This record gives sequence, structure tokens and C-alpha cells, in this order.
Amino acid sequence: MTTMVRPRVDVATARDLAEALLTGLPQRWAHTAGVAARAAELCAAMDPADRDQVVAAAWLHDIGYAEPVLDTGFHPLDGARFLRRTGWTARISALVAHHSGACYVAELRGLHHELAEFPREHSPVADALTYADQTVGPTGARVDVHARMAEMLARHGATSDNARVHHLRAPDILATAERVERRLRRYSQAA
Repeated sequence: MTTMVRPRVDVATARDLAEALLTGLPQRWAHTAGVAARAAELCAAMDPADRDQVVAAAWLHDIGYAEPVLDTGFHPLDGARFLRRTGWTARISALVAHHSGACYVAELRGLHHELAEFPREHSPVADALTYADQTVGPTGARVDVHARMAEMLARHGATSDNARVHHLRAPDILATAERVERRLRRYSQAA
């Protein structure tokens, strides 16, 4: 039997990098800290080998909004490329690239080929990252998935790229939420 070895990820380094990059964006930092806390809570129902992966990715998921990281203006792609350039694992970079249904907005913006530089992972880790992001509002407060999507649409506006792909993205996010909540229920029943 072969055991898969996953590269170790330093969660503290991820947190420090996110804090350094997002310090000038206090609301983004509050959201990021809330997402990381939520991801840490979700870890109980995950493979222990994946726990640091999801928490590190949660800390890093929005660094693409930071001025030093901006390139295309599409934060998942910009963050993922920055992470790749600075030596983070391919997995962390890809998780950041594809969080919260980024593929739908990338397609609309003509960035789908660029996003494809990073393989999209379909796993409990990817699900947990999206769920954590979609259950924490901009101030770091907990919200349900429906409230988060409504807030996002209001914040970005009815003609935004997010609104234009919402009919595609929302079912994906809701299915992700259902998978995570099902895993959490199974975990709590087994505990």
C-alpha cells in the first residue's frame, strides 16, 4: 500500500502573509480572519492530513485584492499566481484560484485559460474553503449561504460580473454547502 505524502503547509506563515498584504484593507482582513476561523472549525470533520491545507488556503484566499498582488484584477487568479511565484504549494495556489466558484466569473471575463493554469480540485478541502468563504460576511460575522450570496449581489451590483453568472454559480455554491453540512452531520453523529 502506498501512502500519499502531502507537503506540509505552515498555517502561521499563511496568516502572517495575509495580514501583511491585507492590513490596508481592514474589512477584507476581518472577512479573511473570519473565514480562517470558520475553516478551522470545519476541520473536525476532515482528514487530519488536510486540515492545515484548508486553514492556510482560507487565510490566503483573498490576498489577490492586495495592491502588491494585483495583476489581472481577478483576485482568485492574482492571488494564486502570487502564491505560485513565492513558493507556495501547487495545491494551495489552486485552492485559492478556484475558491467560491471562481471559474464562472473567469469564463465571463475571458480568463478561463489563465485560471486553467491551476487544476480545480473537487474534494472536501475545496468544499470547506468555499463553504467557509460563503458563510462569513465582509465584516467577519457568520452568515448563512443565502444571506452571503444576497450581500455579495447587493455589494457588487446588479450588472456586475458576479450578478451575471449568479444563475450558474449559486447552484454550485449551494451544492457545496449541502456536501459540507452533510459531512458535518455525519461527523457529529459518529462522535
